[in-house]
Amino acid sequence: MDFTHSLQKLASYRRQSTPKSKATLDEGLALLRSGRYAKQGDEGWDALEKLALAALDEGDIETADQCLVRLLDKYPGSSRVELLQGIRMEATEPLNVALKYYEELLEADEANPGIWRRKAVVLRNMGKIDKAVEELSAMLDTFYADVGGWLELADMYSSCQQYTYALQSLSHVLLLAPQNPFYFLQFAETAYLAGDLTLSLKMFLIAVDMTDDDDGPVPPQDSIPTSLTLRAWYGVKLCTQRLVTEPRLMTSSASQTPGPTTTMLQSIDELSTERLRTAYLNMKGESPPKADKDLITVMATMIQ
Repeated sequence: MDFTHSLQKLASYRRQSTPKSKATLDEGLALLRSGRYAKQGDEGWDALEKLALAALDEGDIETADQCLVRLLDKYPGSSRVELLQGIRMEATEPLNVALKYYEELLEADEANPGIWRRKAVVLRNMGKIDKAVEELSAMLDTFYADVGGWLELADMYSSCQQYTYALQSLSHVLLLAPQNPFYFLQFAETAYLAGDLTLSLKMFLIAVDMTDDDDGPVPPQDSIPTSLTLRAWYGVKLCTQRLVTEPRLMTSSASQTPGPTTTMLQSIDELSTERLRTAYLNMKGESPPKADKDLITVMATMIQ
């Protein structure tokens, strides 16, 4: 596993019990008890790190500590292990203890964006959003290319409903990682929340274009939209419906993004409806609701 990527994932960690974390814990326990991880090189130690995080997700502190002891023995002084120690501390100690730990690490080495970002996460969890934003902004002045940092900053702004600032942060993400359709989807959804419907529609369509396999064996119009593509088509439908029913939104967008013509808007709306109906039929095995409002409502419960 790439070291920088792994460090960024740790810095972005959020504790949550999921079927995936439970499965990782169940599978990883056998690896831990057998000691086979030590014979698998870097992959084995990466698996131990993932097991520690899964154990924290599930509240199994004992297993997490067993993993940490082994990782500390193998990689003393590793920034990844230090970060993992901090995350373990966040799970069991008062947040101000974890905050002090991260501050001490930064005093020793300021050139560690992962620790800096983790400190901002702790400040956010303490309810100190202003300080968290300040920390992240300072970090990004030094480590501009840290995509995870910009995403975290955008999420903080969105949580405060400061969508314009969130979009500014996400614009940096698009510049740094223009090949990732999920970031365009996230930008589109944030623009929708900001009320910039024409910009949102444009970005949803870009996400669709990036995820539809035009070169695949099945023509796009005959394919079944799933996952990210389905979510993007759902966003397209939300935008077209509002633009059709509230034409004033075609000219009120903050970004001044030009909207489609009336004819084009109608065509996009019809296509998005067809794509959602196709997805519903495939997932439910029954005819989808006929009314747009009902279709949008049921699809909202089916999209992940």
